Amino acid sequence: MVSKPLLTLFLVGYASVSMGQNLIENPSFEMNSECPKRMGNFNIDLPHWSTPTRGTTDYFNSCSTLMGTNDNFKGKQEPFHGKGYAGLYVIAPEDYREYIQAEISSTLKKGKKYRISFYVSLAEKSDYAIRELGVLFAEKKVAMNSKNYLSKTQIYSILDNSFNFQEVSSSKFMSSEKKWVKLSTEFTALGSENFMILGNFNNNTTTRRIETKKDLQIGAYYYIDMVSLVGIDKDVVVEQDYELNKTHIFKDVLFEFDRSHLLETEKKGIDALYAHLMANSSFKVMIKGHTDKIGSASYNKKLSAKRAEAVANYLLQSGLEKERIIWKGFGASIPIGDNGTEEGRQRNRRVEFILSKEVQ
Repeated sequence: MVSKPLLTLFLVGYASVSMGQNLIENPSFEMNSECPKRMGNFNIDLPHWSTPTRGTTDYFNSCSTLMGTNDNFKGKQEPFHGKGYAGLYVIAPEDYREYIQAEISSTLKKGKKYRISFYVSLAEKSDYAIRELGVLFAEKKVAMNSKNYLSKTQIYSILDNSFNFQEVSSSKFMSSEKKWVKLSTEFTALGSENFMILGNFNNNTTTRRIETKKDLQIGAYYYIDMVSLVGIDKDVVVEQDYELNKTHIFKDVLFEFDRSHLLETEKKGIDALYAHLMANSSFKVMIKGHTDKIGSASYNKKLSAKRAEAVANYLLQSGLEKERIIWKGFGASIPIGDNGTEEGRQRNRRVEFILSKEVQ
């Protein structure tokens, strides 16, 4: 970390975009009914997710041998976040396709703006790389008896459902087999969206693609991780002094005794930090968790790490890049209040952050 403050920033009454709660349950595919044991088991292994067609989408988790992350039938890729991710064909012979479908935790509000984002990584055993994917929002769950691509004409011909289609593009072909690439777009809701489908809605001929290998002849296969759908609200950020390389306390993020779960009322300060990080792409952040002195040192160290991770996960789910954040728990080793009083212990149950040009 740089030893001297580089810059002091004052944000006075300026309009920023604050991000709400992620409306996608199980966004990074961490919750599972069991460790994946076979291909094409996405529907069975993952709660809150399904497939809208008969395409056999895959689920990968580091706990598995066959469907692991270090070595699987498509290559290897460390998860962007956590231990799991999805895998699907976006191009395949005879227009075969795979998709993932999520139920949105609450119906989107008509006229409100939302941001959908997710991370993709091209599997090593792919012939092609593509440049865009589609996101289809639906009023009702989709279940098609087909393994071919879902065309927009076919989708919109369904009479007892309503749809909102969004195309999410990359500035270049997503050909990296090691790095995760973030795709995102903003849109205005129609007010009927309850489900979200992600995949390629074009046939092989109309899909923009480049050839990456010439000997496989099996199409393009991508891993998907950290899917986020959040509402965008215009808020006014009051004056804040975010001095680089200095410890700042989240004033709204104080924890009850033996607790690490974030409440909705505690997220305003984290939203402000997220907006600031989005406006300053060169900044990185370290999240530091703390506890009071009640309990053993080892237990408090773990609890403080969970508190820091809760804040970090909220930032990641909002869309902050993984490489821009680290977190750590310090237990009760750095008190700022008197552990002999309830008021002092409450002050010690806190999360702090440090902004810098580098993260140690």
